[in-house]
Amino acid sequence: MNVLNFIESFFTNSAHWRGYDGIPQRVWEHIQYSVAALSIAAAVGLPIGLVTGHTGRGGNALAFVSAAARALPTFGLLVLMFVWLGLGVLPVMVPLVVLAIPPILITTYEAVRTVDPSPVDAARGMGMSEGKILLQVEVPAALQLILSGLRSAAIQIVSTATIAAYVSLGGVGRYIVDGLYQRNYEKVVGGATLTAVLALLVLVVFWAVGRGAVSPGVRRRRAA
Repeated sequence: MNVLNFIESFFTNSAHWRGYDGIPQRVWEHIQYSVAALSIAAAVGLPIGLVTGHTGRGGNALAFVSAAARALPTFGLLVLMFVWLGLGVLPVMVPLVVLAIPPILITTYEAVRTVDPSPVDAARGMGMSEGKILLQVEVPAALQLILSGLRSAAIQIVSTATIAAYVSLGGVGRYIVDGLYQRNYEKVVGGATLTAVLALLVLVVFWAVGRGAVSPGVRRRRAA
């Protein structure tokens, strides 16, 4: 059988749409892991990136930390956390968050640093506080790039969250791990296809968010 036949067999099998191992349940678990990891990474990376981008300090340190985090092997970190912390969601969250922080951190920093200084200087001349300048002037102008960092992190998380299945959790990676163990390549291909579809849905969601949240003027200026 070729890949297309495996995909058709997997998705047309009614048994794959019911119960605790059904596609809706596994997709929902995968989304939960991904949203939780992205939320934690954003809560860490966005404030640091915004503040350092606004002040212009700490850029070299951010680059070093991000490079170090990217160098960590995700699967190796998963195994280490599993041995240290045991079963549960936390051993999965740690490597996913570590994977997602660098693109959020660096992109947010660079987005704020590349904002046109003219409106920033004008706002400062009007007596606006540094916090207001950051939130009301720089963030709206940098939002498109900030969202691109979040989008990159989200795609990496969704694509990598399949590792949860290696420590007895769920998600669409369950099909890949179980399929390999059972030599059921229909399941393996089905799980890989679901992962790819979820990554594409992330692109669609962030495109829609960008269209709604970023002003047309900023979009045109960035495109130019």
